[in-house]
Amino acid sequence: MITLDEIRNNTKLQEYKRMVIETNEVLNLTAITDSFEFDVKHLYDSLLISDYFDYKFKNIMDLGSGAGFPGIPLAILLKDTNFYLVEPTKKRCDFLTRVKDALNLTNVTIINKRSEDLDINFRGYFDFIVTRAVSRLNILLEISLPFLKTNGYLICYKGIKYQEEINESSIALKILNSTIEEVKKETLPFLNEERFNIIIKKNKEIDKKYPRLYSIIKKRPL
Repeated sequence: MITLDEIRNNTKLQEYKRMVIETNEVLNLTAITDSFEFDVKHLYDSLLISDYFDYKFKNIMDLGSGAGFPGIPLAILLKDTNFYLVEPTKKRCDFLTRVKDALNLTNVTIINKRSEDLDINFRGYFDFIVTRAVSRLNILLEISLPFLKTNGYLICYKGIKYQEEINESSIALKILNSTIEEVKKETLPFLNEERFNIIIKKNKEIDKKYPRLYSIIKKRPL
């Protein structure tokens, strides 16, 4: 796991921070603009999963990438991994493109779509899907798991109410042929804030009627 000192000394991570904070003045990207808090709550937090698996030469979707968390920090650290940043808001995708070009992140692809609207070729394509601060787990499962390979993993960054979300996701997990493998408890340095990263395995293929339209998923989650 990368240390906080290594984050502070990483030129690309610090340039990315500068770009986020600067752009935040005209485009709402984050409520965290203090340099130290940014390093801990955004960069360190995003990189917590970097040693969970061997990601080398794998394809990873960052679902609902927003300002690029966790996809951009992970792409900076994991140079031999392919990242697909899926984000529905065009202005945010334009920002992500500027970051990609400025930092020469040749392992990053930016897709301006909702995940459930992805091309059919992406179904069962990704080895891993990561998602941070997007929506509740029972909704996340349906909009992500169809695009994951069988035996691939979905990693959801969650806070202290993670168990509540797990409890309401039992039906979705069953319908979508997936199981929760582990919940990794992490603590942010100096701040002593807890994070809970839920690791979900897709065990077999999913009925092609999923994902449904997002309007239906939101109204009637599994």
